[in-house]
Amino acid sequence: MADNAAPVTLRARKFITNRLLARRQFVLEVLHPSRPNVPKAELAEKLATMYKTEKARVVCFGFRTQFGGGRSTGFALIYDDEASQKRFEPKHRLVQSGLETKVDKPSRKLRHERKNRAKKFRGTKKTKAAEPAKKGK
Repeated sequence: MADNAAPVTLRARKFITNRLLARRQFVLEVLHPSRPNVPKAELAEKLATMYKTEKARVVCFGFRTQFGGGRSTGFALIYDDEASQKRFEPKHRLVQSGLETKVDKPSRKLRHERKNRAKKFRGTKKTKAAEPAKKGK
């Protein structure tokens, strides 16, 4: 079976210090010969110690395991501070890292059905049409 304590080698390629977005960005190559893959949380922890920053400022995404295993390649960003991270990161990645809460909204199909029901009315009746249809008949 896979050994979770097996050594993992991290290699940063195409390292750029992006002053405009207040971050360091690079392609991250992960060598994990005796493991199927490495969790992003573990990668973020290792990168935080390598680059002397907090784990919360490190964002890892887009990892693909090479055919045959043993190597994965993805992208990593290390933000200078939380304010710049909140400003420049996409909302879905902020939700993943726990900096923002997920917006609960009805399903896409339900939204479209409500919209189309409301199209059939004018004025104040539109709000009544937007309510879910009553089941009975």
